[in-house]
Amino acid sequence: MYDIKALYEATSVDHAVQLLLEHPQALIIAGGSDVLIKIREGSLAKVELVSIYKLDALRGITKEADGTIRIGSLTSFSHIHADPYIQKHIDVLGDAVNMVGGPQIRAIGTIGGNTCNGVTSADSASTLFAYDAEIEITGPEGVRICPISKFYLGVGKVDLRPGELQTAILIRKESYTGYKGHYIKYGMRNAMEIATTGCSVNVKLSQDKKTLKDIRIAYGVAAPIPIRALKTEEAIRGRKLSAEVREEIGRLVLEDVTPRNSWRASRDLRLQLCSTLAMRAFEEAVKKAGGEIDG
Repeated sequence: MYDIKALYEATSVDHAVQLLLEHPQALIIAGGSDVLIKIREGSLAKVELVSIYKLDALRGITKEADGTIRIGSLTSFSHIHADPYIQKHIDVLGDAVNMVGGPQIRAIGTIGGNTCNGVTSADSASTLFAYDAEIEITGPEGVRICPISKFYLGVGKVDLRPGELQTAILIRKESYTGYKGHYIKYGMRNAMEIATTGCSVNVKLSQDKKTLKDIRIAYGVAAPIPIRALKTEEAIRGRKLSAEVREEIGRLVLEDVTPRNSWRASRDLRLQLCSTLAMRAFEEAVKKAGGEIDG
């Protein structure tokens, strides 16, 4: 049923790096919620695996001295959703990962696995893009930090070089302080569904709650990889809150996204979703930030 050539169990991060160098064709397995399915269906026959499941140093969420929130790559979705730092500072990420699969998947699935798959539909990805998250990667040369916008290289491809593994996700204090956000996942079902399109919007309002000091709009399944709607953000930043601004967001994002046709949804449907979800997520984020949009 599971055609596995070999399973190597890492006892530390350094040992995992060593095993990956010794077995360059091996795949990393943590929670296994994706890898085991592919092995069972036969698409990874005779695979070699390096298990990092027992590396507890890669689990948990901490707030560092400079305010950076550090999420260990083996932290489960259910742990993230319930964590007090997440609930206080970046609750939209907790909401997003709570939409992954069902309770069993959320209990075993990890944030590292979700991002390292390189798929644009990952529920955590667009929200992490909206927080300007950074990826901590450990390998033979030590530790390097990669902005999440550069971590995704293409469909199913991420910037992990030989012997490297993702060890944490970092969200800097300046990326979450003063921001409120909202994530919307559109799927054909209410649960156990891969996103047809997902949109995460973060806003920072002026002190009087009438002006948009900053905005970040991020998407999943609106391009081959998760993206930010950078042109739209630049055009809207600094504007007074209004229904006109909301409608303008809905129009402008269509210039940032490049969805495709697939058996799950047509390009035209996804374009409509990109527009509608951005407007709705924007309005909800503004409400959470204490603002109001008339009309």
